[in-house]
Amino acid sequence: MTELPFHVDREIVICATRATVFRYFTDSERFAAWWGAGSRIDPRPGGEICIRYPGDAVARGTVVEIVAGERIVFTYGYERAGAPIAPGGSRVTITLGDVAGGTRVHLRHDVHDAAIADGHVDGWRYQMALFGNVVATEQHAGAPARIDAYLAAWSETDPTARRAALAACCADDVVYRDRYGYATGVDDLVGHIGAAQRHLPARLERTGAPRLSLGLAVVDWQARRGDGDPTATGTSVIELAPDGRIARVTGVWS
Repeated sequence: MTELPFHVDREIVICATRATVFRYFTDSERFAAWWGAGSRIDPRPGGEICIRYPGDAVARGTVVEIVAGERIVFTYGYERAGAPIAPGGSRVTITLGDVAGGTRVHLRHDVHDAAIADGHVDGWRYQMALFGNVVATEQHAGAPARIDAYLAAWSETDPTARRAALAACCADDVVYRDRYGYATGVDDLVGHIGAAQRHLPARLERTGAPRLSLGLAVVDWQARRGDGDPTATGTSVIELAPDGRIARVTGVWS
């Protein structure tokens, strides 16, 4: 490989565990989920990487180094004649690390020309965002059920049962806030819900499917007494923890 004095640096934080993130570099089906149908990876030193873009563009490379859960290095270049990078003509290094909120993914793409580096910034910005969303979608596949359990806890009148329900779906240091209350931690939220029930004794239920993206969920809900019309409606923005539990809820009343 020729000298590679220029590079692209990109970094994102994915709301997922490091184990989930790394699977997308060791499993061809997952690898293809963020590159394109037919892409594949042989996750061994010397193993081939094939990336198939929409249309007929193909990039190929070889795994140089792989450290489980931490790092992968591979060469990268395009198959077509006259492409700015020949097959294997550049090097991509991806490093994972634990941070608050999930897994930090740092990408460095070493190339031989400054213009090529500049020309790949937009592509990596897009590809890394797509990667983050694909990984987070898998990590939080159980979010709708967990959100339903959380909403059901708002109708639980027994404090002990309410606490058990919240502990099963929320992080220990969960934060809840809306214009009527600010609670920190499961025990504080148990008390806040009890107070809310005295002022608005109603069943809380979502209306429609949660909208999920990158570890965030937006949920529309209504409070209903018996079988009558809703007495209140609103929307909650729910931040999920890397392990899938609910970390933070911001309620917006309609």
